[in-house]
Amino acid sequence: MTHWLVIDLEATTDEGGWPVEDMEIIEIGASLVNREGRELDHFQRFVRPLRRPCLTPFCRELTHITQGHIDSAAPITEVWPQFERWLGHHCHKLAGWVSWGDYDRKQLLLEWQRHQLPSLLADTPHINLKQRFAKARKLDRPTGLNGALQLAGLQFVGQQHRALEDARNTARLLPLSLPV
Repeated sequence: MTHWLVIDLEATTDEGGWPVEDMEIIEIGASLVNREGRELDHFQRFVRPLRRPCLTPFCRELTHITQGHIDSAAPITEVWPQFERWLGHHCHKLAGWVSWGDYDRKQLLLEWQRHQLPSLLADTPHINLKQRFAKARKLDRPTGLNGALQLAGLQFVGQQHRALEDARNTARLLPLSLPV
């Protein structure tokens, strides 16, 4: 049986957005699912940003992540090895990893390089589920996660812009987006 890892990140930002190079991860959410999108295990941690440790009001409002969550969190250099240990128990069954869009993949690549962090995911196939869903549905252009759920006749479950909830909702679209 093959498993898929669905990852979602929340990161520092401000109104109007920042370039990926200026953003830092503040939350990692991952849901390990089977092909039907049923969760088998999950991982969630807050991450303390190092370059801009104070969240902007826009970021706090968007993510519902408080400054207290971040102040008590470990930096990525401690959190990522925890994630890798968790992932190590599952990687022998991993078919690949997915994210909604390409931002999460780009942000992880940047963080791995910036902090010289090794990752099992570096050699694991990645699928941009946002593109896959749009292709499967023959959409003119990709849609956001909430819009895709609505097109699939589903409602978003949980708090939007929180890493684990976003990952879990993305996982619900997995069986509708991957070929059998």
